[in-house]
Amino acid sequence: MRPISRQDGFTLTELLIASTVTLLVLGGAMTAFKNALAVNDTASQLSDSNQNLRSGSNLLVHDLMQAGRKIPTGGIPIPSGAGATAINRPSPPGVSVYAFDNINQTTLTAIVSGANLGPTIDNSSTDIVTFLMIDPLLPALTLYDATANNPPAGVGLIANDGSSMTVGTSNWLTGDSVNGIPAIQAGDLVFFNYGGGAIQTVTSTDATKVYFAANDWFNFNQRANAAAGTVMQLQQGSPLKFPSAMTAYRLLMITYYVDAVTVPGTPRLTKVINHYAPQALAGVVEDLDINYDLVDGVNNPVGVKSLPWTDPVSGLTYTATQIRKVNLHVGVRSDTLCLPANDYLRNHLSTSISIRDLAFVSRYQ
Repeated sequence: MRPISRQDGFTLTELLIASTVTLLVLGGAMTAFKNALAVNDTASQLSDSNQNLRSGSNLLVHDLMQAGRKIPTGGIPIPSGAGATAINRPSPPGVSVYAFDNINQTTLTAIVSGANLGPTIDNSSTDIVTFLMIDPLLPALTLYDATANNPPAGVGLIANDGSSMTVGTSNWLTGDSVNGIPAIQAGDLVFFNYGGGAIQTVTSTDATKVYFAANDWFNFNQRANAAAGTVMQLQQGSPLKFPSAMTAYRLLMITYYVDAVTVPGTPRLTKVINHYAPQALAGVVEDLDINYDLVDGVNNPVGVKSLPWTDPVSGLTYTATQIRKVNLHVGVRSDTLCLPANDYLRNHLSTSISIRDLAFVSRYQ
């Protein structure tokens, strides 16, 4: 006997039940897939924000640890007094170019504070910081006055008006590609040291000389105008000459700030060395907050935002030469919105950096 087979297919009820089950299964699968995408997006955004935080803050901390390297305790004299004009300070784009204080101050200290001088991000102002160090790679250059009789072989010679110098047998004009030492170039700063000191900006070079023309961007080359703090104040004797065996160093002036203009909507932690092109290190940076712990052996104030600073209680005035620790707070956010929260993911780092070159005391002196 042949089995009975249905020729009329599924009933409407069976079709509806099967469709419902299929839709439930597909809905569950799609929900799981959406959740997986959201988790993956969250992990990706978190990883990106962590990477931004690490890449920017690690370099800033590394540089701050070297602040003050071979810088005189009281700082380096800068053009000041009668005839001196403002000295430009590297500044975030979108704001007025700031100036170093050469009216109330006569030196540029190893660390220059910049509370609330950066752009405002999400209704919160940001800080900038500038600090000095001697280039640890390029060897110092011994200089003699260009009019000196019989200077030692291989030394550099500085023009009597301070406008140029030769570099002798040093590698200042060639650099050292094997050891990663760049040659002196326009935009560099040179620190001249002989008892006192002075800074000049390199405006150009050729095969044999380094030039310090007037009207440089920083305005350090005020030899003809400023009454104090220029390289001309290092000359001695009659007639005036630069002292024998004066030493020249490449000076690194490093400034960190938040750039909220170059890439709109993406504030970036930016580093400027001397008068080179700014380098974007990390984005998206929303917070850059810096304060300083000071030492005077008695009160030792902490958390000071701007220097010089006068203690409202004791009336004592503290300067940047008393900085011993820098307290740093950096905040970043993800590049795009996080899908589950429909908001940015944010990450913050707070740390303290001991400024070893400002705290060093030789126990043998």
